[in-house]
Amino acid sequence: MTPDQDILAIAADWKNQGHEVAIATVTSTWGSSPRPAGSQLIVDGQGRMMGSVSGGCIEGAVVKEALDVMQDGKPRLLDFGITNEQAWEVGLACGGKLQVYIERLD
Repeated sequence: MTPDQDILAIAADWKNQGHEVAIATVTSTWGSSPRPAGSQLIVDGQGRMMGSVSGGCIEGAVVKEALDVMQDGKPRLLDFGITNEQAWEVGLACGGKLQVYIERLD
């Protein structure tokens, strides 16, 4: 079983336990990105999470959006980007862009 399959198995387990669950998936990257396309993060209605879509730098925003997706059921495609100049300001080594798709597990 691959790590992503483990994540999906955990998501299914959380759902079977009666929790709301959202899955965030990196759909594309440009330039430097800490996690490749296909990386996933799962979030439940209590804010518990597992996996990673960014190595930490955008995870807070993704978790907030995932909680909103669980509430309204509307999937979202999020764009995150940072220039090389901004990257140094926020403590990242380099710039890059990525898209993250978030959907509710029904």
